[in-house]
Amino acid sequence: MKTITIKLSICAVFLLTMGACKKGFLDAEPMTTATDVNYYKTPKDALYALVGCYDGLQIVWSDGVALPVAAEVMSDNTFGGTGNSDGFGYQMLDEFDKSRSPSDQNLFGRNWILYYQALYRCNVLISKMDQIQWGSDAQLRKTYESEARFLRAYLLFDMVRLWGNIPLLTAPSAENVPQANPDAVYKVIADDLVFAAENMPATAYPAQAVADHGRVTKYAAEALLGRVFLYYTGYYAKPDLVGVVNKTKALGYLEHVISTGGYGLIPDFAKLWPAASLDAYVGEDHKETVFAIKYTFTSDYNGNTDGNHWMVFGGLRDQSFYPYGSGWGAETVNPKLWNAYAAGDTRRSGSIISITDEKIPFVSQNKQREYTGYYIKKYSPMIGLDGKPLPNANGNPNFPIGQYQDYVSIRYADVLLMAAELGSTNAQTYFNEVRQRAYQGAFTPLAVSQENIMKERRLEFAFEGIRYYDLLRQGVNKAAQEIAESTTLLNGGQPVTKTISAGNIILTKGLQQIPNTEITLSNGTLKQNAGW
Repeated sequence: MKTITIKLSICAVFLLTMGACKKGFLDAEPMTTATDVNYYKTPKDALYALVGCYDGLQIVWSDGVALPVAAEVMSDNTFGGTGNSDGFGYQMLDEFDKSRSPSDQNLFGRNWILYYQALYRCNVLISKMDQIQWGSDAQLRKTYESEARFLRAYLLFDMVRLWGNIPLLTAPSAENVPQANPDAVYKVIADDLVFAAENMPATAYPAQAVADHGRVTKYAAEALLGRVFLYYTGYYAKPDLVGVVNKTKALGYLEHVISTGGYGLIPDFAKLWPAASLDAYVGEDHKETVFAIKYTFTSDYNGNTDGNHWMVFGGLRDQSFYPYGSGWGAETVNPKLWNAYAAGDTRRSGSIISITDEKIPFVSQNKQREYTGYYIKKYSPMIGLDGKPLPNANGNPNFPIGQYQDYVSIRYADVLLMAAELGSTNAQTYFNEVRQRAYQGAFTPLAVSQENIMKERRLEFAFEGIRYYDLLRQGVNKAAQEIAESTTLLNGGQPVTKTISAGNIILTKGLQQIPNTEITLSNGTLKQNAGW
């Protein structure tokens, strides 16, 4: 195969790993003999293929740089970090400066491949809907197609935000496809999400079967439409979402989630995160989870890829301290974020590990690059009281790939704040609800405004992969001003000056580099983004 790696060997791997997800609905046997000729005849065939689509999404961050990690490093929440003797790829990412690590021209190479593999699976299933014998159950077809189209939209939204200019594939193809105008990509995203929002049954969260947790819902599609609308109209300075969704319609979708979805806020913020609450953790699939990417602990190095491979990156560098497990020391938390929280805000201790305040005898500063004294708590690898990584307790010795905390992509708190931002008549109520949970007895009223909502979003969603795109949608120049800084950090225990230039962010328009291998394989069809 001579063209871009969109093609890869996707045809060869098609449906071979559909059984890798092992939670509820996603528990399915692998299909290793299916082909286009003998497959896609029955609803059961469609279900297996749909599980393959979910599996495709689950593994896009199993190698390379996971978007939840990259988005935090690119933002003003964290620095690149990693080990003091590691390469400088994360500094290149953090500083938007290819001179920091010229050899890392394929930092997102594996992600590019995995995204297009996942996209291929969705496109195949969508293209086969007409040949499946659905019988009298017309709604089943609408539901399966809605799920596949949501997943395709989710993948494309990640890709277009990360790279900006991507080849757009909406059908299975091995062609050497040029990059599309972002508007064309957003048109597919908008159409897919509107289809899902309007064709899935309105099953309220409390009524959803436990076995279905992790599946796309009408409410997930409506919530993601709100997120896409806000990002697209902000980043591209457009009045609506490619003529498909205007502000009124976007708000209507969010209000529908609030009024009929059966969601609510967990009363104690810390209980959302296992490392922040331990035995008080509410667990997965609670009433605040609108959409999550599911993981489990059974990953191995023999092709079983269903764990959270990226969470280990933010762990304490080469040291554990109950309940926090050892990791690679990436995403060291910017002290400015710690200081942005008011003293009475429970989200600070619920989100951030403070080495000093928690009296952690951290002795690995000599191994840590860009040490700040703060690490991520929301998505921290964990150990048990016996000092062993939690995956070990489940029989998995591979702690780097055996982490199993789900990634909660959309929380109900986000729906409330998006609706407030879009001008809901209940904006103040929604805004207060999020803040009251955060401050508990220390709550004091604050008038809802665009500025205050954006500040609140940073504090509420720190380390959830949201902040960077909240900055970009306020304008690249605004984002550059917020992210740029010159400060002193510790590399191997020694002070160094860390500089992030606003000019680099403006030059790249906040986009990352397209993997150089893909440009080479395309014989020049793909063009590199500016600044890279």
